[in-house]
Amino acid sequence: MKLFQVLATVAILGTALAAQEAGTTSPGTTGGMPAASKVKSPEIGSDNRVTFRLWAPKAATVSVYGNFPGGRGLAMTRGDKDIWQVTTAPLVPELWAYTFEVDGVRTLDPNNYNVARDGVGFMNTLLVVSDETKVLQPQQVPHGSVNAVWIPSTDLKTLQRAFVYTPPGYENSAAKYPVLYLLHGSGGDEDAWPTMGIANVIMDNLIAQGKAKPMIVVMPDAYWNQAASLDLAGPRTSPPPGVGGGATTAAAAPNVPAPVTTYEKNEQQIVGDIVPFIDKHYRTIANRENRALAGLSMGSAITTNVAVKRTDVFASIGILSAGIFTASKTSVGGTKVFDQINPDFLKDPAATNRKIKLLMFTCGTEDPRLAGLKSTWDDLKSRNINFVAKTYPGEHEWKVWRHSLVDMAQLLFK
Repeated sequence: MKLFQVLATVAILGTALAAQEAGTTSPGTTGGMPAASKVKSPEIGSDNRVTFRLWAPKAATVSVYGNFPGGRGLAMTRGDKDIWQVTTAPLVPELWAYTFEVDGVRTLDPNNYNVARDGVGFMNTLLVVSDETKVLQPQQVPHGSVNAVWIPSTDLKTLQRAFVYTPPGYENSAAKYPVLYLLHGSGGDEDAWPTMGIANVIMDNLIAQGKAKPMIVVMPDAYWNQAASLDLAGPRTSPPPGVGGGATTAAAAPNVPAPVTTYEKNEQQIVGDIVPFIDKHYRTIANRENRALAGLSMGSAITTNVAVKRTDVFASIGILSAGIFTASKTSVGGTKVFDQINPDFLKDPAATNRKIKLLMFTCGTEDPRLAGLKSTWDDLKSRNINFVAKTYPGEHEWKVWRHSLVDMAQLLFK
């Protein structure tokens, strides 16, 4: 168990979304901020309008930048006591992210302790709650655990970090569980799904409601040549050219392998290193029927290239917001992607349908990748290949991928 580093992430991630509460500080302190800055922000009204406030006495201009409608530079107005304020139109219940811009400089909301990191970007979050979004909010239900583990990498000759969610009751039982391997997108890392995707919160709620089967969720760094997001980071490569990839970048650091030109390195990382490690150190149901591989954006390209090829390892496949099915100068498109990866996949639909328990596609309704996906879905239908396709309001963004996980988890391992 030396490779396991237990983190107190459950409490951190579990409370990171309760943005309807006012910010708090330690007793007897002002949290490092002037007392006059203790304003209520954000404030969510009963009509779902959100008021943002910021104490900035020397500012000339203050704006809000958020991923909600109208949030791309929403100007704030100076009021009493140099408190800037603006109220949005009613927001659709959802988990939203935002920052302030003060005289052209982006900054966080000092009165909102809910902060999330997405790659190199930091932002505040707020949750507008409804019955549909309660699955995104920590509830009074049994909670699983999120641990950081270090997995030996064949290609890096060192350890790579991953986060592993184990369902409620795992530590006190002898039960074995199916495993979902969940990949992030370009620019992300192993912290993306626990933080931006709030995967543990979603899984806790679905399992408590009996909507999802208890499962282990493994969230690795999808970059095969990066050791960890923070402390042992190496250079990254873009997706390789060929099936669903672009040009790669050069590896500049010493003792790090050169960029790959195929997805073979991802296959080695996932099938050769991660899966055997998880099966050895966790109580898994170690067969293909109880393994799923899913990923968003770049992670969907890796998922497709690895899982479609290695149906001996994975029986369920989740392809979220994929761009590899749209033809470009560097990649083929449509169902030709499947033919390049595994010629047998489309050749015998009956055999594929028996072998693949779940083939699921998701995408945002405003995502330009949707057109290529719809064409692929039509082709798969004509070939009588079973699959599930879902779309969600939004672009290429986390609100689409969080709801993708909500729906996919309910279909896995049934």
